[in-house]
Amino acid sequence: MGIFNAINISATGLSAERLRMDVISKNIANANTTRTANGGPYRRQVVTFATSDNKTPFSKFLNDATKKNVKLKGVEVTGIIDDKTPLKQVYDPGHPDANEEGYVLMPNVDTITEMTNMITATRAYEANVTAMNTIKSMAMKALEIGR
Repeated sequence: MGIFNAINISATGLSAERLRMDVISKNIANANTTRTANGGPYRRQVVTFATSDNKTPFSKFLNDATKKNVKLKGVEVTGIIDDKTPLKQVYDPGHPDANEEGYVLMPNVDTITEMTNMITATRAYEANVTAMNTIKSMAMKALEIGR
């Protein structure tokens, strides 16, 4: 595995975690949105990840590892899906979107869960930055050896 491959792996992690933080921010921003373009309340969105090399069979990895020809890849975003958990029903007869009984359908966004996910995404982002800085430091030290 070359040094640029390691940097590319960290770069895929950085861009994936940045997108995850964007989606979490969107969820928090729409935590009280009762009207969307689709007509109902906002539904929480979730980012799904997969390894970039998930289509490669394990036997190929094993053969490559024995030949010391391992080509690792990073992570990729496979999609942004709507969370199918039920919407919250809140009694608020004065709300303009309340039904005849006075209940309003609210988004299925829990801000505590979103903040926890945001902290996790931030930590993963920081870990990728640290890995990239370590790779850069190793490359600089290798260049100093040649002097």
